[in-house]
Parts: sequence; structure tokens; C-alpha cells
Amino acid sequence: MPTVPSILGFGAIAIDDIVYVDQPLSAGKGKVLQTARTFGGNVATALAAVARLGGTAGFVGWLASAADDAVLCDLVASGVETAFAPRHPHARPVRSRITVGSDGERFIAYDDEAMLGTAPDFPDEVLSRAAVLIVDSYAIRSMDVVARARDLGLAILGDIEWSSGPATERLIGLCDHLILPLGFARTATGGRSPAEMLDALWMPSRSTVVLTDGGRGVYYRGRDEAGLWHLPPHRVAVVDSTGAGDCFHGAYAHALTRGAETAGRVAFAADRQVQLVDCMKVVPVGLADILKNDFCHLPPSTSLSRSFL
Repeated sequence: MPTVPSILGFGAIAIDDIVYVDQPLSAGKGKVLQTARTFGGNVATALAAVARLGGTAGFVGWLASAADDAVLCDLVASGVETAFAPRHPHARPVRSRITVGSDGERFIAYDDEAMLGTAPDFPDEVLSRAAVLIVDSYAIRSMDVVARARDLGLAILGDIEWSSGPATERLIGLCDHLILPLGFARTATGGRSPAEMLDALWMPSRSTVVLTDGGRGVYYRGRDEAGLWHLPPHRVAVVDSTGAGDCFHGAYAHALTRGAETAGRVAFAADRQVQLVDCMKVVPVGLADILKNDFCHLPPSTSLSRSFL
């Protein structure tokens, strides 16, 4: 068997059918400019970003048994290890239809009636050799595995975007590195400001909480930081942000394994995320193509100034 990667992850893998239109979504209708089919999913795209950055990443969620399965082949082409993933003949990806407006805004319609999570008896021997486990909202279906990974000393990085009630609350509690969209954080906490949300999500066992807010940057709190911080966005014209947020998580996880402190992890993730968006000039056809632009080796951009909340 191959060496266990430093960063493991399980969650939804998606096949996305994307339609680009010439009007903003608010217009109600528009002319189709271009269509594409891509392989994606929060965790899969994050792991592909890790691999592109030079880290080692492995997908350990359910995969189909066939050796020529398109999703499996795309993960392998993206540099993601799949040898430790459980297999099942009925495993299939989430199917999504994404409409992207002229302003870069998206609407995602998805069918997630699929085998998600991972095998309940996923071996501790594999988990214990990794450093980070990335999970998404679907990890509620494999909560015991997440808890075992936490007990084994892995950093649990949670990319949580929606709630199923108490199960999601328990999952959030297991994540010591929590990265949430600000909109979901507002719903989950009832907070009105980023500072209120960060305070509500904080607990002694937490290492970092990050709230991503698109064109308004990110807000974060870390155990090694005094207070709450805001990192402003890079100023770029976004044509399509599909996959960029997931790459933030992958870059953050990679920085975590390299020993970076909170501010360094957040700045590195924000920098690599925006470089990806800026490099996306051609509609991708798979995870490997999403990351084919050598954004991890671009000259570093001007350091961003953060501000105290």
C-alpha cells in the first residue's frame, strides 16, 4: 500500500453541469454563452488544491468499484490518492446543475441521493498516520469516524455550509479548524456582526474559526491570536468563483501541515484562492484542469494588511 497522505478528506464528490449566461441571475433569463461539465465537490476540490500546492492528499470517502470510473480517474489525475477509499458498486457522485450569471453569481441545483461519508469501520491505522481530516456537511453520516480521527490527534477542518440540526451542531463541535461561509454562520449563530458570530462559534477546544465573505474578505479568530481579525480581499474582477472557496480550504490545510500560525494560514489560503480565480481564463473540464494553472508558483502578491475588529 502507498504511504498515507498528510491530509485526508471525505465528503460529496460532484459532477457539475455548468451553464454560463450573458445576464445577471437577477434578470430572470439570459442567453447561454458556454456550457461545461466539471468534476468537483467541496472536499475533492480542496484535496486537489493540496496536491497542486505540493502536499499529499487522499480521498477516503465512498468511491465506485469500477477501475475506469470517471470520478476515480479524475481524482487520480489531480494527484489525489484513492487507495484508502472504501469501494461500493452503487457509489455515485452528487449531480449538480450550476447557472453562472454575467456578474459571477451562481445558482446551484443538486441531487445528493448518493452514498456519502465513509465506511463506518474505516481503520484507525490509516487515520493515525495523517495530520488533517477535511470534512463537509455530509460528514454527519460518518460522525463516529470524525470523532475517532479527533481522538487520534488529527486536526479536523470543517467546511460546513448547511445544517441538519443537532447532528450538524455535533459535527461543528468536533471541528477544531472551522471555516464557514458568513451567511451560514449568521444563520447558525443568530449573530448580526462577524465579531458576534466568531464569539458564538468559539470554544476552548477550537484552534481557529474563519468566516469567508466573498468580495468582502475573511474574518477570523485563532487560539494564537489576540482578538478578532479581518483580512480584506484582493481586488480582482471575478468571472466565475466556482471551486475557489474549496481551494481556500485546501490551501489552509496545506499551510497547517507546514506549521504556519493562524494569520499565516489565512493569508496563504486567501492569496492562493484569489490567484486561482485570476488564472481561470478557460472553463475547466475536471479537477485536474481547475488546477492546471500553476497558481501555487506565481510570484507572491503584495502582502495584505489585516485589521482588528
